[in-house]
Amino acid sequence: MLPDIWLPIAPIALPLALALVSLVWPRRGFVLAVGGAGLLLAIALAALVATHDGTLAQNLAPTLGGWPTVLGVGLRLDLLSALFLSLTAGVGLAVVVYAQSYFRAAQARAFWPMWWLLVTALNTLFLAADLFNVYVALELLGLAAVGLSALAGSREALAAALRYLLVGLLGSLLYLLAVALLYLQYGALDIATIAARIEADAPLVGLALVLASAGLIYKAALYPLHFWLPGAHASAAAPVSAALSALVIKAAWYLLMRLWLELFPAASSAPLLPGLALLGAAGVLYGSWRALRAPRLKLLAAWSSVAQLGYLFLGLAMLLALPPGPAFDTLFGGLLLFALGHGLAKAGLFLAAGSLLHRLGHDRIDAFDGLAHRLPATAFAISIAGVALIGLPPSGAFLGKWLMLETAFAAGDVWIVLVIGVGTLLAGAYVFRVIGQLFSATAADATDVGPVAPPALHKFHVAGEEVPALLLGLAATLLLGLGAAPLWDWLS
Repeated sequence: MLPDIWLPIAPIALPLALALVSLVWPRRGFVLAVGGAGLLLAIALAALVATHDGTLAQNLAPTLGGWPTVLGVGLRLDLLSALFLSLTAGVGLAVVVYAQSYFRAAQARAFWPMWWLLVTALNTLFLAADLFNVYVALELLGLAAVGLSALAGSREALAAALRYLLVGLLGSLLYLLAVALLYLQYGALDIATIAARIEADAPLVGLALVLASAGLIYKAALYPLHFWLPGAHASAAAPVSAALSALVIKAAWYLLMRLWLELFPAASSAPLLPGLALLGAAGVLYGSWRALRAPRLKLLAAWSSVAQLGYLFLGLAMLLALPPGPAFDTLFGGLLLFALGHGLAKAGLFLAAGSLLHRLGHDRIDAFDGLAHRLPATAFAISIAGVALIGLPPSGAFLGKWLMLETAFAAGDVWIVLVIGVGTLLAGAYVFRVIGQLFSATAADATDVGPVAPPALHKFHVAGEEVPALLLGLAATLLLGLGAAPLWDWLS
């Protein structure tokens, strides 16, 4: 019985304990972080195996403290939550290793407690079984993300963090209003209890759906509510940018998907699907176009996140329009592959961009001429992450896009096919723009190309800098691409 009790609890309890310990024992922050991140990854993989092979119930839902469901803090562990726990743990381990080489000692002391609070909030959100504790997790996630965003210390970073804070508070407030309406209507906060009672024509259900969706869409930065994302992600420190793009905005999409699929009746959400699809399509095109014009690599990666979220919301609208059946299951699996692949690839791209920023003192794309000849590992990490962001084979994102195209063809939605096609071409253009600069022969043919960085920056550890980005990029392509068939069979 021990795994049944602790598998849903440990992903929350462990990072919370690490946040407290690293606060009072800052000199051992990195040692604690590596050990804790490795243990969290092992726990997440154990949860993934347990939910797959039936060791745990489909919806394992312990209530903490022995309280009944209506009053207790309920948790739920299933295959979907275990997948996102694994993504958080995998990206988190890479960020932890990278952060030790990236931050100065004073910054590291501030980074570790806030980092573990961020992980605590993410895991709580993935595992929470009631609406109010989801709200608590959203607030903790927003506050930790704002603190981490401001860690860079520049005026730009502080201004972006303040915008992030205001957006997060507004999004959480809208979600909380939806929770209050549902509690007023049904006298419960447990998601399963409300789902069993909810009626599509209830007077407050439609309003609650709109408020919750608006708040989460705001937090996920779907176009046109994306205005806060590029500045926050581009100005933050590279390890923070990786976590924000790969995990934090993905958490809002995950929660919205679960609420629409499990809580709100299909009849209530159906009128909103065309608008959701149009906003997703606009995000794909606008985000890709702005990424193509971005002068800096981190800004390009930030605008790319707007585009990739557009794909996820477009795919979610397509999924919700399907009846339960094989087509629904196939597209659902494709969206998960796309989300996981984007998380790994975008984290790798931001870490590689941080490496260039540390070595060069800037990340201007037009000044990357020939850097691949001097920084081959970093250039390869950017290239392999770019393959996943474009959606080229053998990446997992390619399979996700392919399944979206199949669904659009079957439904006769030609406009969706065109949006995906144009978005892919634009992604190829902005990725190959960077790769072309990195592999340019102009600087490589020069007899004296000078140092890669000022002498002070050469103290930056190569192993800690380049290996995490490489591994994340390879995982997004090889693990989720070439390994997609056995993974798909294993998950189905």
